[in-house]
Amino acid sequence: MKLVLLVVVGVAIFACKQTKEKAEIVEVEEVDLINDEFPEAKKEILETWNAIEQSLRDGDMDKLISFHAYGPKFTEFKNGEPRNDSKENEEFERNTFSQVTEVIKFDANDMHIAVFGDVANVTMHTDFQLKFGENLVVVNDQMSLLFAKTNAGWKIVSEHHSPLLKNES
Repeated sequence: MKLVLLVVVGVAIFACKQTKEKAEIVEVEEVDLINDEFPEAKKEILETWNAIEQSLRDGDMDKLISFHAYGPKFTEFKNGEPRNDSKENEEFERNTFSQVTEVIKFDANDMHIAVFGDVANVTMHTDFQLKFGENLVVVNDQMSLLFAKTNAGWKIVSEHHSPLLKNES
């Protein structure tokens, strides 16, 4: 009986040692947040951007608002005015975009998606043409959207809009 017990203990110790050695062999792949491209995340963010456009075209304000992660960290700058928070941004977007009667053009020129793990900065030059009844509004801005990856997908946590200066050549 002692011999059997000794063999069992010996095998258990040997097995534990082998498992430990195998665990130590596993290599950890380093992530370079600055240089890695994260193509799958870029694709997800572009799909989110397309869904944002579609919600505007459909006039679905609840869907449009759902692409934001409103909370105490949300911030927005636009047109050199003081910073807006979640409440002000949602109020503006609901009041303004619910009045759009037609989306003529919704181009995001020179779009650049820079992913840093679970955070992404999306920059673009907007060329939006929106109809409000008979009135056409053209929006040519520099825009930055900061996205954070959540359990519910990529959400906007910061917006920055400023007028795009025209080159006069």
